[in-house]
Amino acid sequence: QVQLVESGGGLVQPGGSLRLSCAASGFSSGDYGIGWFRQAPGKEREGVSCINSDGTTYYEESVKGRFTISRANDKNTVYLQMNSLKPEDTAVYYCATCRVVAGIFSAGYWDQGTQVTVSS
Repeated sequence: QVQLVESGGGLVQPGGSLRLSCAASGFSSGDYGIGWFRQAPGKEREGVSCINSDGTTYYEESVKGRFTISRANDKNTVYLQMNSLKPEDTAVYYCATCRVVAGIFSAGYWDQGTQVTVSS
């Protein structure tokens, strides 16, 4: 059984930074990596970033250059460092098993999500 345990999130001022962590267990990488999706109020859930078992990384266009996804040596703990945060980054962030094909993010398993609020 896949379990995803996410930590981090919270309230930060515009221009600030936050780091999300996700520990995965019961997960066999196969065709899926680990990453994050987010959902802002009134909007659809969207892929943010994903890292494959071979280390290939993917980013949604609006976070490129600001967010960095990385993986611990055990490969089942993944981090999302979010810098230069903007109010439009405010959303519930979900750790998920993920796959990106032709720029399209898809997810397998989700966690319960964590709120990220960027506001002064």
